[in-house]
Amino acid sequence: MDFSLLLVVAVAVTGLVWLLDVVWWRRRRRARLVAAEAGEAGEAVTLDDTARRKLTREPWPVDYARSFFPVLLVVLLLRSFIVEPFQIPSGSMRPTLEVGDFILVNKFTYGLRLPVANTKVLDLGEPERGDVMVFRFPEDPSVDFIKRVVGLPGDRIRYEGKQLYVNGKPVPKEVADRNPETAPGEVRFKEWLGEHEHAIYNNPRDPGPQMREVVVPPGHYFMMGDNRDHSNDSRYWGFVPEENIVGKAFAVWMHWDGGLPSFSSVRLIP
Repeated sequence: MDFSLLLVVAVAVTGLVWLLDVVWWRRRRRARLVAAEAGEAGEAVTLDDTARRKLTREPWPVDYARSFFPVLLVVLLLRSFIVEPFQIPSGSMRPTLEVGDFILVNKFTYGLRLPVANTKVLDLGEPERGDVMVFRFPEDPSVDFIKRVVGLPGDRIRYEGKQLYVNGKPVPKEVADRNPETAPGEVRFKEWLGEHEHAIYNNPRDPGPQMREVVVPPGHYFMMGDNRDHSNDSRYWGFVPEENIVGKAFAVWMHWDGGLPSFSSVRLIP
């Protein structure tokens, strides 16, 4: 179910109900009150507070719309144009992001987009190599994916022998931990993509995917998970079109794996 669509519909419905009350229904209630106070014979009638409240009372749909519309509108604006929360469902971005991490995604780094349609209306920037980006999965746009940008439009990308090559040059990396406690059997590396320094996992016993050189088409991006041998990414299904971009992930604000929520892992995403 598309939460953005539900939110847009809720804002539209509550806003319309409130607007109809302001321009029409409220005037009718006031007219009924004036008529009741004038009396049937044209003589003024004094109404008690109970009678006045009954004649001017808002119908329950109007009451709910007036209460919820401002809140829903603020949530829609924040979620569509400022920041949106996501939960990490898989280990494809380990060790950068763990299963159960709750992240914040900047919605305006790459430009402002209309909710639901995801059409860019204001261009504010483009993804950079090394960014952690949330996007709509090209094979099923109802599903959101999160990976790291490794290839920009026009880049030549190759992945062989657990080494990433960009435009014919190996991406620099060095061993940080040959057997980390949190991932036995993996080797943790530091890797540098442009100005981004981040950690990746490789498993020396897993041959992993191999990929001959491909060229990233205009308006598309090549995405890879930091857990290089356990990531369903562009090596398998191809490129991400620009219109599928959701935003740039920039912080972890909570971790929850089924027990009590933890805020000890709050951090910026490298």
